[in-house]
Amino acid sequence: METILVTGASGKLGKAVVEALLEKDFNVRAASRKTSRIKWTDRVRPVLFDYEDPGLHRAALDNIHAVFLIAPPLDSKAPEKLMPFIDKAVKTGVRHVVFNSVMTADSDEKNPLRIIERHLIHSGLDYTILRPNFFMENFLSGWIAPMIEAGSIRVPAGGAATSFISVEDIARVAAACFQERRYGEECDLTGSRALTYGDAARMISDACGRPIDYVPITEEEMAQLDRQKGMAESSIGYRARLFEAVRRGHMADTTSVVRDVTGKPPVLFEEFTRKNCYAWKIHKAA
Repeated sequence: METILVTGASGKLGKAVVEALLEKDFNVRAASRKTSRIKWTDRVRPVLFDYEDPGLHRAALDNIHAVFLIAPPLDSKAPEKLMPFIDKAVKTGVRHVVFNSVMTADSDEKNPLRIIERHLIHSGLDYTILRPNFFMENFLSGWIAPMIEAGSIRVPAGGAATSFISVEDIARVAAACFQERRYGEECDLTGSRALTYGDAARMISDACGRPIDYVPITEEEMAQLDRQKGMAESSIGYRARLFEAVRRGHMADTTSVVRDVTGKPPVLFEEFTRKNCYAWKIHKAA
């Protein structure tokens, strides 16, 4: 059975991809800077990995058939880190790369993830590009989770909608792309319907039994909050561009890709909130 390298394997999406690949009977090399978070089994081998340390790349890629590639989040310098790694993958005999990009990346040739997409397309590797919308899991353990704990979701989305998607669905699509060798495909991945952040707040409130509000804020207000957390200016600007796309309605589109590729409909936001209500209740008690 082929072995697939999963980068970012200790993160939300990476963990889900590892599980989805195991269900397809692949072996997995789970690459992360935090290998202690990954359980070693007869089919999952953790490997220390950092894009910025080329000395770790060869060991990660040794005898690897395919790669699930995730860029560091909100990183404007991602091309400088990922493109040399793609080049090394070519030299070590990797055949297929599934790259996790972001919805709307292909509409802006200066977007860092679009630059990586173009490099991969012209690398000579068989490739698949996935462009998912915002993750539902951001409400659970991502950057929105502390806002929910405080009782108020504050983002510069206005009243615009987003077709949020679960990492479980992204992972199932990725595993199918490896299994079915879906070469040359570029796929926008979304949930089955678009919701405003107000809708999301209400559904979370209903699920956890306590009030969660949505308060629209300006980009500058979000930037100030991010600066207080020590976020780099380049990342602040990157996030601002994503929310500009939200306000313009570009993140409200839906596609049938999840169902078409996996044969199952995407997770509904209501399902997501019911499944995770206990975590939000714990936040309330903390």
